[in-house]
Amino acid sequence: MKRRSLSRTRLRRGFTLLELLLVLVILVVIAGFGIQVFTGTREGAKKKEAKIMLGILSSALKQYQMEVNNLPSALEALHVMPADITDASNWVMKLNKPVPPDPWDRPYEYKPNGSEFELRSVGPDRQSGTADDITP
Repeated sequence: MKRRSLSRTRLRRGFTLLELLLVLVILVVIAGFGIQVFTGTREGAKKKEAKIMLGILSSALKQYQMEVNNLPSALEALHVMPADITDASNWVMKLNKPVPPDPWDRPYEYKPNGSEFELRSVGPDRQSGTADDITP
């Protein structure tokens, strides 16, 4: 008789399938919440990165305008001297590197309008003219 009770005791020491599934479900739920929080944090960081870069580009464009007396036709003129500048002494490189794409791998949108300019990132949806566009 002792052998039967011993073997039943040994079987009771393990976990049932139901207990294992319950633990697995709890872990999946916790991981789901963690992924949601992390994704939101990443998106917020990308928006801040775009806002900072837009500020840098805006400042560089304003300096360019003060020195050359007009706005460049494209953002590349902040790094490479444009062909339409005849006097190289008027142009000073404003960025040490080419303008990078925004955090969503899209180019920053730049439109000069006389002495003013529009500058934006298309934002997370990667479409221009929507509510999530980011401006300086």
